[in-house]
Amino acid sequence: MTDHELDVRALRKPDKHPAIFRTYDDLAVGESFVLVNDHDPRHLREEFEIDHPRSHGWEYLDKGPKTWGIRITKLASTALPRILCDTTTLTVSGDTDAMGAIWRLPVRERDLDSNIIQIAPSNSIEAHTGPDLDVLIHVLRGSGRLTTEVDSIAIAAGDLLWLPRRSQRQFTAGLEGLTYLTVHQRRQALTLAAPPHKTEH
Repeated sequence: MTDHELDVRALRKPDKHPAIFRTYDDLAVGESFVLVNDHDPRHLREEFEIDHPRSHGWEYLDKGPKTWGIRITKLASTALPRILCDTTTLTVSGDTDAMGAIWRLPVRERDLDSNIIQIAPSNSIEAHTGPDLDVLIHVLRGSGRLTTEVDSIAIAAGDLLWLPRRSQRQFTAGLEGLTYLTVHQRRQALTLAAPPHKTEH
């Protein structure tokens, strides 16, 4: 059986990777196609390693200089379970004073979004109203406080938190900082909105 050939040289750059992944998704297990390109698709290979580690084959048939040919084979019916990172060593270049997302779920096709957020010692994420989705949070390191609409809760490494949709929250890190994992449905970015203004009676 001859491999199907996908020549992407005439495609616009934004259309190349989607066409390649559509072709791969349509393969049965054990089937392959030959990708023809005008350069070594190293970024594409990185995407395959992120989305399909251990479940695809990548074989160079032609290494240029003008034409590159790669046989890409589907080895499993779905992407395989895998380890994503070691959270015990994860920081921004080892800087515990850094703020913000220090890790994001990199997989292209997914139903969930996940981030690891780091807050520097004694700093905070200001009070805001959450998005229209529920969020699960696991505190990985440090300690601090979660301030809600009516109270304040002490949180520490190991705590598993539930943030109901549209609930008000503010995170304040303790003296050792605060690092936590968030998991939520992939529906929208977790944008911060100011809490609703309370009317005086």
